[in-house]
Amino acid sequence: MARKLSFTALAVAGIALAGGAAWWYQLQPKAPTAITGGARPSAGPASTGSSPGSPALPRVAGVEIAKVELQTLRDDVQAVGSLRARQSVMLRPELVGRISALNFKDGGSVRKGQILVQFDDQLQRAELQQSQAQLAIAQASYKRTQELVAANFVAQQTLDTSLANLKVAQAQVALSQARLDRMAVRAPFDGTAGIRLVNVGDYVKDGADLVPLEDSRQMLVDYRLPERVGAKVRPGQTVELTIDALPGRSFKAVVEAVDPLLDANGRSVGVRALVSSAAKPADKAAQAGSKKPDSAKGKAGGSNEAAGQLRSNMFARVTTVFSVNDAALVVPEEAIVPQGGKQYVIKAVAPAADAQMPSDAKLVSLRQEVKLGVRRTGKVEIVDGVVLGDTVVVAGQQRLQKDGSPLRVVELGKPGGKPGSAAGASAPTSGASQAASAASR
Repeated sequence: MARKLSFTALAVAGIALAGGAAWWYQLQPKAPTAITGGARPSAGPASTGSSPGSPALPRVAGVEIAKVELQTLRDDVQAVGSLRARQSVMLRPELVGRISALNFKDGGSVRKGQILVQFDDQLQRAELQQSQAQLAIAQASYKRTQELVAANFVAQQTLDTSLANLKVAQAQVALSQARLDRMAVRAPFDGTAGIRLVNVGDYVKDGADLVPLEDSRQMLVDYRLPERVGAKVRPGQTVELTIDALPGRSFKAVVEAVDPLLDANGRSVGVRALVSSAAKPADKAAQAGSKKPDSAKGKAGGSNEAAGQLRSNMFARVTTVFSVNDAALVVPEEAIVPQGGKQYVIKAVAPAADAQMPSDAKLVSLRQEVKLGVRRTGKVEIVDGVVLGDTVVVAGQQRLQKDGSPLRVVELGKPGGKPGSAAGASAPTSGASQAASAASR
């Protein structure tokens, strides 16, 4: 037992002695480590370009830059819509009857007032003849009563009764004529008849579908816009639309009406625009393929052809143009740095005259708050905060923690690019450059 206690005491003493020796070693000053094998320390005069004995200079960050440019930007919004004819109706009868004649061809042109569908009207014609006969009797009776009253043979009351009978007969003739007119379905406007849904001899009820009728000389496009732009759309604004069924053509339209009510389901506002019948080629290839562009006959024919090709319920892609800025200041989207609910860009500016800079740094960083405008693919408009010609950082912003940080411009994909830089190695193609930039960000 005594032996075990002695071993335990010796172990405790050894541990205490080792701990004391380690504490004493940590308190001793360290000698500088010699550099061998060409290895470089992470910081020091060699890395910053300063001479021995001078204060350490800030570390240089490799970044990519871009210039603030002028570009024409349109404030617009895109939507999808459907075409419809300005005048379109499904013809239906008001009375029950049997069809006796169809006075149109499927898909043919019709004139306003033309009888398209005629029903069997023998009974109505007989009623009209009966009413006309009763009217003739009433007129003759009234004339004789007038003569008798003038000779004082009958009282004035008899003349009043005869006049009332005459008016009743006239009303009966008008009623019979109205019933006869309703047995014929007429075209309410000039247009093109569709495919008939009935045949001669069919017995149809009132309100049954007979034939559609459309006036496609003027077309409308109905579409919906999100509520955030509902206050910006106004009647008279320009609308551009393309039709998937007519590739290579673009059409102009003008906003005609804006629905005052919003759709509660999608929170969108309805818009209706009037489409011009003249189509414009969407590109030079379509323009080269147009027929006889210099002749007046060819132009008119192209307009009529475009108007005839537009049909109701066609799918349309609509672009509503709110404004056009011919001198918008734009920068790449990558230059925008959001922070704390605000938007910033980092400018690359010349350093102060008395600033100590590394030999490979010519610019310093400067954070600037900006106001954004219209966004487009790859570009964003700067409304306030920069001027034309300013240089902004588009890659490597995360390395710039404070203003005044020295910058080294790295141009990836160009002969001047340096492999192994902070922004990434140089790439032979633009695609590799974008990949390296994305990786550094």
